[in-house]
Amino acid sequence: MERKKRSLFGLPWQMLPTILALAWPTMLEQLLQTAVQYIDTAMVGSLGTEATAAVGSTTTVNWLLGSTVSALGVGFLAFISQSIGANQIDKAKKASSQAALAVLVSGIVFTALALSLSGVIPVWMQVDESIRPLASQYFFILYIPMLARCATIIFGTVLRAAGDTKTPMLVGIAVNAVNVVLNFFFIYETRVVNIFGLDIKIFGFGMGVIGAAAASAIAFFVGGILITLALLCHRLVSPLGCSMRPDKAILMPCLKVAFPNAMQRFATSLGYVAFAAMVNSLGDISTAAHTIANTVESAFYIPGYGMQTAAATLAGGALGAKDEGRLRELSRMMLFIEVILMCLSGGLLFALAPTMVSLFTRDGEVIILAVAVLRLVALSEPFYGVSIIIEGMMQGMGKTTLPFITNVLGMWLVRIVGTFVSTVILDGNLISAWTCMILHNLSLFIVFLVCYLTGRWNPMRRKQSKCSDI
Repeated sequence: MERKKRSLFGLPWQMLPTILALAWPTMLEQLLQTAVQYIDTAMVGSLGTEATAAVGSTTTVNWLLGSTVSALGVGFLAFISQSIGANQIDKAKKASSQAALAVLVSGIVFTALALSLSGVIPVWMQVDESIRPLASQYFFILYIPMLARCATIIFGTVLRAAGDTKTPMLVGIAVNAVNVVLNFFFIYETRVVNIFGLDIKIFGFGMGVIGAAAASAIAFFVGGILITLALLCHRLVSPLGCSMRPDKAILMPCLKVAFPNAMQRFATSLGYVAFAAMVNSLGDISTAAHTIANTVESAFYIPGYGMQTAAATLAGGALGAKDEGRLRELSRMMLFIEVILMCLSGGLLFALAPTMVSLFTRDGEVIILAVAVLRLVALSEPFYGVSIIIEGMMQGMGKTTLPFITNVLGMWLVRIVGTFVSTVILDGNLISAWTCMILHNLSLFIVFLVCYLTGRWNPMRRKQSKCSDI
């Protein structure tokens, strides 16, 4: 029976159910988040190009702060998944209590940081002076519930490390539902809507962009409360009964993994900020096209990042159980699935780009520009998918130094320098900026593929056969 399962392409097909069981809730969660992002962008886009630009101008700063918090979660993911793989449940529970401490500290710090800088961030982002006040207000409101956002990110990662990807998905559904419903009432004025031939008066606050921010902030509060309750009730990683006092024996290994990942995410997200600032300097049309293209593109990365979560959890468990054979089989199966999914995703993005962009704007110039950059990036998706999976497995096993170096050098030497040269010195446009982004993704593919083929990704590799996992 085992031989039959491995007959097609020599792959361990018996691992497929386990992989998909972990991956599909994360994919669905991200799909729903993206759907809400689509709805937000479309709702705000109906207010005009300036409203879209005001919201999109600080998106990369949101990534910067959010990804830095996510890096803390990666440290706990590696520690907890390996502890559970080694059947050390008490150790996993103690790590969960330390994660609660991390939520408290990071939530307070990032709230103070974001709110105090909200007035100057649009200036740093080179946002047009006419929309700076609106962009600043939007950013301020969005970061009032930063403590709840930290809880959603870090506690969600703790639950996924324990193999529970469904609970974060359900919390994500609740958050998105609250966001959409409140958007409907907060953004628009009171109006009459025709439903099935009936004219129905719908109440609205008419708050516009500020209403979109308020709806998101309330939704984040709801998400933080729900994910905290879910963690407290979880069988394997509930922190109840464990001390929240700093535990060096747990925090040091977690921080050893988290620090390079945090530096990677901070440096690359800072690169996104610099990249977006150069795009914003190209004008409102480019800013709006860039914002919409990023929104559309995010849906087509869902298969990649959904599989990355499964790769990190399963790789950490295999390392905890010291099962090198299972780890190597996992890597082959994950890469095969990822390439297939990302080829399909890239093909759909290329074909559907005009239709997807038209959902968010009627501006002809914005549509043409956004479609052009999306079709360029669609061609690179399968290559980027390979680097996503290899990096995910390394994160689950606590090997975050090499991804840190690779991502930072790729971001700043390829994307940022290239974009500066093409847009500032050579007076290029959004297409040239996105071409540099694609070259960055291809450079990551090359480095991570070499890392995989030489066995450097695998801490359990046999020195005498570095390529035994090919």
